[in-house]
Amino acid sequence: MYTPDMVRDKFGRLFCGKFLVMVDETRGLAQIVEHCRARGPIEWDAANRMRAGGACESCSVEGTTMTMTARLGSFPVHFGAASKEIGGQALEGVSVAGDEVITSWAGMAGAGVGVAACLPQAPGVIRVEYPTEDDLVVGGARTNRVRITSPRYEKVTIGIDDTDTKTKGATWVMALKCAEGLDIEGVEYLNMRLVQLNPEAPKKTTNCVGSALNFAVRPGAVQALLDYVNTFVSENTYSDDTGIALFSGIEPLVPGDLWNDTAKDVKTRIMTREDAELAAEKLGITFIDRFESKGRIGALGAVLWANRGIEAAGLYGETR
Repeated sequence: MYTPDMVRDKFGRLFCGKFLVMVDETRGLAQIVEHCRARGPIEWDAANRMRAGGACESCSVEGTTMTMTARLGSFPVHFGAASKEIGGQALEGVSVAGDEVITSWAGMAGAGVGVAACLPQAPGVIRVEYPTEDDLVVGGARTNRVRITSPRYEKVTIGIDDTDTKTKGATWVMALKCAEGLDIEGVEYLNMRLVQLNPEAPKKTTNCVGSALNFAVRPGAVQALLDYVNTFVSENTYSDDTGIALFSGIEPLVPGDLWNDTAKDVKTRIMTREDAELAAEKLGITFIDRFESKGRIGALGAVLWANRGIEAAGLYGETR
């Protein structure tokens, strides 16, 4: 059993800048976020984990950050020297132990250095278990296995819209200031996204764009986050039409078609506030603003597109 400091002392300082795991037990999923100092290792790891299968469901890369969605449990992997059907690095399992999450990894050769020496020393790791002494010898043609224990987080997505007027403000600026000003123990700001809504909407400012914020949150810190966002937005908005929407979880429990159809609607239809509130109720999205106005349409749209990449920024269908 090693601590991150012990791993660093043994192997030298390596390249992983963040490692955190969000859990959604209702949906049987986890989401792992890793930051690396370079994009190449992240891309290679993502491709090989997908090929290896195991607990990995999907991987996406933005810059030097990988977001990996995985199933809870332990699964067989197609693992070995990288080839057409086999990945050189694999996530074998994810388990929850109270307030902690344990991820089990396998890597061969350079990828073994990644799982045995690089990930284990990342900020966010609590402790590391090497099954055998051989797993502490990295590099060459060796295979390494390791179990990494980290704090358990939940994923919280917040959509914000209509904080500006025709003459003052910009919602994305206010949302980004909100996220970057956050200082709550147990809350990690992940990213923000600008979501292009339907530019034909008759009651808009100019560009008709909502903002989405994604957070990893320790279970006991969720309410503090919501209180902070609500207070910050209420005190800094220029509009009486502001909307704030909330979704907790990694993926929706509702059928994917219902989520996707509503996501299309906010970019292509003229929706009313009542339409948005009805859709949100069906999708498990709640509104936490005090304004109860048209801004809820864009706040809903921001949540629906919060994890869609560049598609979120464009008109419907133009960036596919």
